[in-house]
Amino acid sequence: MDPRRIELTAADGVRLIGHWWPAAEASPSATVVINPATGVHARYYHRYAAYLAANGFCVLTYDYRGIGLSRPETLKGSTFTWRQWGEQDFDAALRHALHKDETGRVLVVGHSIGGFLPGYSPAVGRVSAMLSVGGQYGYWGDYLPARRLPLFLKWHVAMPAITLALGHFPGKRLGWLEDLPKGVAYGWGLQQGRAEQGLSQEAAEAMCDRFATATGPILSVTMSDDEFATPKAISRAMRYYRRSPVTKVLLAPQDLGFAKVGHFDLFHARHQDGFWRQSLAFLREGENPWGDRVYP
Repeated sequence: MDPRRIELTAADGVRLIGHWWPAAEASPSATVVINPATGVHARYYHRYAAYLAANGFCVLTYDYRGIGLSRPETLKGSTFTWRQWGEQDFDAALRHALHKDETGRVLVVGHSIGGFLPGYSPAVGRVSAMLSVGGQYGYWGDYLPARRLPLFLKWHVAMPAITLALGHFPGKRLGWLEDLPKGVAYGWGLQQGRAEQGLSQEAAEAMCDRFATATGPILSVTMSDDEFATPKAISRAMRYYRRSPVTKVLLAPQDLGFAKVGHFDLFHARHQDGFWRQSLAFLREGENPWGDRVYP
């Protein structure tokens, strides 16, 4: 399945690179926008995108500003933030998908921060439904208790300190995901549990009101061995979508036939006959294929 490389222009003029995957069927089921995790290139999701296209979906993948094919020549001094990824970049991707869509159903598959960012978009109310996979925003107090201290030291002490010294976070050199703009690194590393932290009261209220314009159903899935996206972290993030019906699912690796899965594994091709195939039920019909794994 060969995608077509495209260029998106955000409302603030920043240009992004993505790929458009046409559906293999003449009458597509829906159009899907895939939102990556922090520090993960869009190409990691290309096999899943090809799988969805082969199963009747048009799909848009793209890199956020500062990441992958949307990275400028240098990140030093870049102030790109998570909020811009949602308010500008996802918004540009969503509007492109809405323009191209012929089905009346535009869906989002969001991984990690990608499952939270849609609420920043002024057009999020036009999203028909969202599959959020490990969707949260990196508050250290919600991490898996057994891993909380080492993760706190790595992502909330070392990462901000290194970023302060270098002007960006050299994640690829360290083997810690990809390089990050300093605004993103600080936004994660200095996270205090409120997505609206640092905003004025008026701006915070506007942000929360924007999230509330989303009304489509959300299926929020996480793994029991995910050290970042614990049920507590998922619930914290999903509360912002206060007008969307949210169904939260907790899967164990054994449910998918594996000894471990964690935060980053579900979009690997080894899950094609398990999680990928099961996810089609929600994307096609809005059905939860894991009804026995729902938690409050």
